Amino acid sequence: MMAFRKLDDLGDVTGKVALVRVDFNLPMKDGAVTEDTRVRAVAPTILELADKGAKVLLLAHFGRPKGNRVADQSLSLVVSAVEKVLGREVMFVPEVAGDVVKQAAGILRAGDIALLENTRFWPGEEKNDPELVKAMAEVGDFYVNDAFSAAHRAHASTEGLAHVLPAYAGRSMQAELEALENALGNPVRPVAAVVGGAKVSSKLDVLKHLVTKVDHLIIGGGMANTFLAARGVDVGKSLCEHDLAGTAEEIMEAADAAGCTVHLPYEVVVSKEFAANPPSLRTCNVHEVAADEMILDVGPSAVEALADALKTCKTLVWNGPMGAFETVPFDAATVALAKIAAALTKEGSLVSVAGGGDTVAALHHAGVAGDFSYISTAGGAFLEWMEGRELPGVKALEI
Repeated sequence: MMAFRKLDDLGDVTGKVALVRVDFNLPMKDGAVTEDTRVRAVAPTILELADKGAKVLLLAHFGRPKGNRVADQSLSLVVSAVEKVLGREVMFVPEVAGDVVKQAAGILRAGDIALLENTRFWPGEEKNDPELVKAMAEVGDFYVNDAFSAAHRAHASTEGLAHVLPAYAGRSMQAELEALENALGNPVRPVAAVVGGAKVSSKLDVLKHLVTKVDHLIIGGGMANTFLAARGVDVGKSLCEHDLAGTAEEIMEAADAAGCTVHLPYEVVVSKEFAANPPSLRTCNVHEVAADEMILDVGPSAVEALADALKTCKTLVWNGPMGAFETVPFDAATVALAKIAAALTKEGSLVSVAGGGDTVAALHHAGVAGDFSYISTAGGAFLEWMEGRELPGVKALEI
């Protein structure tokens, strides 16, 4: 596992300025934050630093302002939500560098917290401009990155600062890196991966990487149809990327060569229309899909077979639903398999790591999100990690 500095490695930080990168790219409606999971995720790091006497300056992006000041993408809008989670007063500073930030740092007392303006208001942020990095670093004594979800971006606040200030991983980042190491870096075998979602094209690199890393690859969602079609199965009107049949075959051949078993559904739930509880709903063998039907979920017998495979495994990494889980009853396979994984985790026989927006939503829908070993709220960064890519924001923390 990569070696990186943690908050435990900090000495006395009383009165020192901590530049802390967090993810406050929060969902909003009518000017108010509607969901604060990301704030709660970084609260332990912020409060630990504050309680140790540091002056905590928070750096974050919000939306895609593309280097311009955009009123409805100012981080001033999230201050009250952050204060509510932290239970502390948070000063808002409308800059990220320069005299205004220096003055704010001078006003702050040991243990105080301030939130700087949206880093993406400055064109140099996304360009990782050395001049912006230097200007931001001038006020800080050390840098903490607690935003794994932005670690796949080599931006000034996510990567640049780690090269000019003593750099540490925050508690959320630390937990994420340790969980990912346990899932694919140095896992207890056998390892299973569940990969679902609509299209193979969106997860080609994930699939290619995983077949060399895991013992069982369970493919669900619309992407399973592409693999079935590549094997000569008529999938009717199902969502399917027929032009990727050759690629699907290559992935399955690579899996065979690596000793990875690929699991495709042999029983499916089909309908002539995509709607909640449609009258044409039926369960059938995958070879019995009619020309006017579409596959919308994995059948219960196939889920039982997948459960048997999971019971032989020690580690699970999950990204993507098994079916069209947003619409009842096509959530059944995702919910059933999630409950099995959760039960195995609770009994101590499985380490389970899941990530990605749809996956997190599906696990909450199944009522088992709290039973998995670790759930990553990162989207793009989690996906790139599953692809085996080096994440700049993580690499910069290495010692």
